Amino acid sequence: MTTSQTYLVGGAVRDGLLGLTVKERDYVVVGSSAEALLTLGYQQVGKDFPVFLHPTSKEEYALARTERKAGQGYKGFQVHATPEVTLEEDLLRRDLTINAIAQASNGDLIDPYGGQEDIKAKRLRHVSKAFSEDPLRVLRTARFAAHLHHLGFSIASETQALLAIICASGELATLAKERIWQETQKALSSQSPWIYFEVLEVCGALHQLMPALAELLSRRPHALNTLRLTSAASTRTEVRFTGVLYQLNKPQIEDLAKQIKLPNQHKALALATSNHQRQLRAYTELDAAQKHLLLNNLGLMRHTELLDDLLCLCQAITQTQEPLFGWQSPKQPILDDLERIHAVKPTSLMAQGFKGRALGEALKEAQIACLSRSKT
Repeated sequence: MTTSQTYLVGGAVRDGLLGLTVKERDYVVVGSSAEALLTLGYQQVGKDFPVFLHPTSKEEYALARTERKAGQGYKGFQVHATPEVTLEEDLLRRDLTINAIAQASNGDLIDPYGGQEDIKAKRLRHVSKAFSEDPLRVLRTARFAAHLHHLGFSIASETQALLAIICASGELATLAKERIWQETQKALSSQSPWIYFEVLEVCGALHQLMPALAELLSRRPHALNTLRLTSAASTRTEVRFTGVLYQLNKPQIEDLAKQIKLPNQHKALALATSNHQRQLRAYTELDAAQKHLLLNNLGLMRHTELLDDLLCLCQAITQTQEPLFGWQSPKQPILDDLERIHAVKPTSLMAQGFKGRALGEALKEAQIACLSRSKT
């Protein structure tokens, strides 16, 4: 009878060796079965995938498995998980060698494919030629390149060649839009998110997955500079991504949002910045009516909390487009103007007999009048 053994695998081992914060722990169980884990109280995730949640910690425990390409796309694999599958066989199906290191309960490392050596060499290298069977690995490799760029990691030339082969195969078209956004969002949360888009551009994936961005980078080689600046100033993914997206027009942003299932808050910030960043950067030069229209269009009259994100983007855009000119944030003047606008109450106008559309127009005129008086 085979005795089951449990190993820590993947990102937790990798990040531990790199001295990075370990955010989550995944385990592989060798020599066991789904029935055995269910008997112990583990909860299976999905019907056909041998991954289970620990009964108390809720961490993921996967049965050791092998995979065989049986169809198109990243879901086109037949999974084989039995007690006979070895740890080495399980690690062989993983994407990069630095993610194919296991750690036993006593701390010993099992590293059959040279992951530790690649960590020392700061190299992202595929485990086996089966790497090219899964189109999702293009996005994952680009994400890891962004995640580890600050430590000096780069993609091995032979792995770079496989990325191009995958892109030429047409299988990127099988990726679910939600999964594209999931990987992109993780990359935007990394230390160097611009590297993600650079990797995708070089291998040809960006043209297929986000054609408007590929066209932008072909016209403006420095289009990612604002992303660099926003990444230094904010950890919010919607702010960081808008550092690229604001350079697109409304139809392009709308199309891209559909292509990658961009969340509404990300799309709204990108559209607002694309449409109004020039006026916002010149806010103090606008007249009262222009200020009122701008604040209304940006949604700041109802959502003042958006102001910091918008001004962060304006600062980065100014640094990118006009690096020789300083820019003084109009935050306080805008907050003062919003306070004046909110001080105008519709009740006083209603008492004068205004209602319906006429009330809205009168309220608007009164608010603009308050902004006009503030300049004197």
